[in-house]
Amino acid sequence: MTAPALSRGDLLRALAVVVIWGLNFVVMKWGLQGLSPMLLGALRFMAASLPFVLWVPRPALPWRYVVGYGLAQGLGQFGFLFLGLQWGMTAGMASVVMQTQAFFTLLLAAPLLGERAQPWQWWGLTLALGGLMTIGLAHGEGPGQMTLAGFVLTLCAAFMWAVSNLVARRAAQAGAYAPFPFIVWSSLVPIVPFFALALATDGAPAVAAQLRGLNGASVLAVLYLALLATLLAYTLWTQLLQRHAAARVTPFSLLVPVVGLWAAWAFLGEAPAPLQWAGAVAVLGGLVVNQAGGWLRRRRRAFVPPGA
Repeated sequence: MTAPALSRGDLLRALAVVVIWGLNFVVMKWGLQGLSPMLLGALRFMAASLPFVLWVPRPALPWRYVVGYGLAQGLGQFGFLFLGLQWGMTAGMASVVMQTQAFFTLLLAAPLLGERAQPWQWWGLTLALGGLMTIGLAHGEGPGQMTLAGFVLTLCAAFMWAVSNLVARRAAQAGAYAPFPFIVWSSLVPIVPFFALALATDGAPAVAAQLRGLNGASVLAVLYLALLATLLAYTLWTQLLQRHAAARVTPFSLLVPVVGLWAAWAFLGEAPAPLQWAGAVAVLGGLVVNQAGGWLRRRRRAFVPPGA
């Protein structure tokens, strides 16, 4: 039986997610111009949860999944990512390095979920690791360059994204999983830890000064990250995965770094070094091998005559 093709509406939804997530890294850079990383995280998840919890029903899931996802995806992923962007990670390279979450998920799924990786997935992982090493070698300390600290922190963010993927997968197996309520309620979890970290690292006077000095650009950045990048994009993406096979939907994620690199060049004037371009091509090539290997194998089998 042939799987249904994406409708025009589904295609537009997928492209909308790609654009929202691709621009996401530039918006984070803008938000960090007026807010510290921990305070930006607190405000992002306040805006993604508090206006909605009064009318969005609590997920019909054990609390450990809601709390686990909120800590991994909220505090872990975005805490590391915001720090990385502040400590010298460029927005364009961040959009590439964050896609390594697919490989971290692959490595974690084997021991934790019992999911065996296929040979082509290991080939893709090897190619992507070579790309990451190349990107890491291209770090520098000058204006507009990617720092080694920013690169390592972004890798940590990608790892925490992978952890949150596994939590979400477990949650989907444990009960009635609805993406919008799950993300709204899990967004409550990192608010207090983010505020506590902001007070510990910035100090109460600095936090108060940042809140008093909120301007239109900072507010728009917070709303974009909360409403578009968190609630809308995540919900649209999950709905696509519920209606179509993952192999038909997930290749669209390969376009996120393309949008991210273009947006970083267009809005921030970032120009990756030749070594970073080479590493980015290797990482994206590894993702293509990871995504397309199974499809190519099925196509090859389809052309093998019975009994051959």
